[in-house]
Amino acid sequence: MCARSLPRIQEIVALPQGGSVARVSATLKQIDPTRVELEIEIPKEMLEAAEDRAFRRLVKGARIPGFRPGHIPRRIFEQHYGHGEIHDRAMEDVVPSAYTMALKEHDLDPVDRPQMELVPTADGDGEGSLRLKATVFVRPPITLGEYKGVELEASEVVVDEAEVDRTLDALRRQVAEVAPVERPVQLGDIVTADFVGKIDGVAFEGGSGESQTLEIDVDRFVPGFAEGFVGMTAGESKDVQATFPGSYGKEDLAGKTAIFSVTVHEVKEPRPPELDDAFAESVSNNATLDALKDDIRNRLRSVAEAKAKKELSAKLLERLVTAHDFPLPAVMVDGEIESLLEDTKSYVRQTGKTWDEYLKERSKSEDELRDEVRKEAQTRVKTTLLIEAIAKAESVEVTTAEVDAEIRHLAEQYGQPKERILEMLRHNVSALIDGIRRSKTIELLLEHAKVAPEQAATG
Repeated sequence: MCARSLPRIQEIVALPQGGSVARVSATLKQIDPTRVELEIEIPKEMLEAAEDRAFRRLVKGARIPGFRPGHIPRRIFEQHYGHGEIHDRAMEDVVPSAYTMALKEHDLDPVDRPQMELVPTADGDGEGSLRLKATVFVRPPITLGEYKGVELEASEVVVDEAEVDRTLDALRRQVAEVAPVERPVQLGDIVTADFVGKIDGVAFEGGSGESQTLEIDVDRFVPGFAEGFVGMTAGESKDVQATFPGSYGKEDLAGKTAIFSVTVHEVKEPRPPELDDAFAESVSNNATLDALKDDIRNRLRSVAEAKAKKELSAKLLERLVTAHDFPLPAVMVDGEIESLLEDTKSYVRQTGKTWDEYLKERSKSEDELRDEVRKEAQTRVKTTLLIEAIAKAESVEVTTAEVDAEIRHLAEQYGQPKERILEMLRHNVSALIDGIRRSKTIELLLEHAKVAPEQAATG
């Protein structure tokens, strides 16, 4: 995971179109390593030029009897509309321009929008110039240490033949014929059953069902539930005890024991096809069983390699983050905390609970949750800033072809036309580009890392 993309100055300010721009002067005050205060003096000439541009835009839409649109003298325009409208439009033009110039003058890279305020000037001071004070968080100075040649240990990618067999068995069960049987339930059977689950005598959401088709597989249900059906016959009812794992997704059920009142209506036995070439051809594009097995091995290897690479990337980033120390902009950390909290709130909404109910179950306040995720937020922000600094040092760029390829990939992944993906990304193209640059930078670091096989634990 990474911190949210940093705002780009082009998204905050824009230089005026046309005309020459007078030079501003700006003094810099360092509040702390990640926050500065700029006092910007906008000269009289720049203000007057901005007001002239503002007037020329406004006069095109002005309507005053006796004058053609666009041909109203400024004095007449101000008599009817006042000078304030011109001044306000000019400020919208000149303030962003002056701010941009001040950033360039002091080589600053902001990570948030500035807080602006006008600075009062004494009579005669500046002769009509304007003073602004801009306080803004900036990217901290990062002194890069050795980031190439990081020593890492990678786990060996091995395809377990047992996993190949399990995949084949799952394929056979998917196409198996199902036949009713008159015998007690066995693991692997398909049953039609009713069940009502209760904890401390109270039914809970999602714990009941009528005439449900269930595959009696211990891996599909909480411990004890599937096992409880074994030995039952059609028409039989009994109570089954099952315990939710402590890590269960719904916190109100995690670690609790439930009693399920179950009734079996029908027992069926899956009858999978023979494991032969005909089966292979029926479930895949492979003509033989051996070819199907090779295909499965290749797919499993691809999944294992992707997992191993993800783990290696995580180790690499952890090493780099630990090896570098620099201050973090508070505004970025706070923003990441809010993002993490919003992720949690989204999850809670999906469970059907209110946020207050969730906080009550956790016996925590929202501020306490913020404190809990602060360390993770700091790590995300630090990782993002570090990767961006390395990308800059290595001149990692993103090409149009790479952006187009990523959009095509997203279109295939979500089953949407490319045009629809483009529309969805219309306001997030910079985040997409940042993601590609991040991936390229991590790939570069992995290519230069010293990777050795992971040593087996001894003792």
